[in-house]
Amino acid sequence: MKAISLFSGAGGFDIASFMAGVPVVFSIDIDEDCIKTLKMNAEFNNTTIICGDLSEYSSEQIKDLSGIKDDEKFIIIGGAPCQPFSKNGYWVTNKIRKGINDPRASLVNEFLRVVTDLSPDGFVFENVESLLHPTNKVIVDTFIEIIQEAGYKYKIIRANALNYGVPQKRKRLFIIGSKGTFKSDEPKITHGDPENLLESHLKPYVTAGEAIEEFDTPEYFEKEEVTEGGKYYKELLEIPPGMNYKALTEWAGHPNPKFVADKRFWNFLLKLSPDNPSWTITAQPGPWIGPFHWTSRRLRVPEIAALQSFPKGYKFYGSRRSIQRQIGNAVPPLMGKAMIEFLKESLEDYVKVDINIARTSTLV
Repeated sequence: MKAISLFSGAGGFDIASFMAGVPVVFSIDIDEDCIKTLKMNAEFNNTTIICGDLSEYSSEQIKDLSGIKDDEKFIIIGGAPCQPFSKNGYWVTNKIRKGINDPRASLVNEFLRVVTDLSPDGFVFENVESLLHPTNKVIVDTFIEIIQEAGYKYKIIRANALNYGVPQKRKRLFIIGSKGTFKSDEPKITHGDPENLLESHLKPYVTAGEAIEEFDTPEYFEKEEVTEGGKYYKELLEIPPGMNYKALTEWAGHPNPKFVADKRFWNFLLKLSPDNPSWTITAQPGPWIGPFHWTSRRLRVPEIAALQSFPKGYKFYGSRRSIQRQIGNAVPPLMGKAMIEFLKESLEDYVKVDINIARTSTLV
């Protein structure tokens, strides 16, 4: 089985697929830095990597460039950015149902276009959890209607990266489609709250300390990590690990309050605790937006990569700002791996049936 990756970004979902034993043979993204990131890493040595707008590539071109043959099993993976629903965007039309490329269509449409055109054995679609908000219900309902018409069984998974060995609190939505039969209701959870693991097979959540302690040495120093001399440096020093600016408010009993509780973003001056998983890593943090290291410095690139569960030594191309965006936007590989393995399991019998049919045809 092979994989085609759409909206590949820095390769979080792609690495997940490799981890799950499904090699990615085609990756595409419009961001040049992301594409250069993929090309810097050995995992992609045998992957066709395209820098371009997915809407400018026909599904047939994608299939040809992937090198996947008609008798080969494959899946499609992707985390399409979800634009707000708009009637003017032609989110769903009869044309789109037929797979015709409409340049006004959203990126979700592009994902559906390739899936309905190429009819893979299965797919994994990732997005923000708020896609299930009532205001977006029409998007999910129509998505499901289209994939059911295309012959897919499906599961909607609301997941937290913590439960799959990622040292970070990060909630995401996955829609998994399969032409096979799902063996269970959801992917196997491997980790849980350490305070509720009595007689459980689960491992405790991975902490930030476990994930990034090895990078807290002078050899990994980055000039961008320095906070000393900055506007809120003194306040940052006062905040205990695991807390945010609210530690310096009347709400927390501070004798000389510096801020008013609930008047700032929750991740303002937010600090990691080495004893707990990380807060969500963001793609575009402001200058005093966390999470910060518990030693009152900004996080280093290998640290934010590790908190997303990228493999150690994974390389990123671009400016510090670009790399932060790439990592923050990525699907945590360990989380994606669990979703792809869940899909892969559902296709085991489906693949066997096809193999038997092929054998029978050959004998005849």
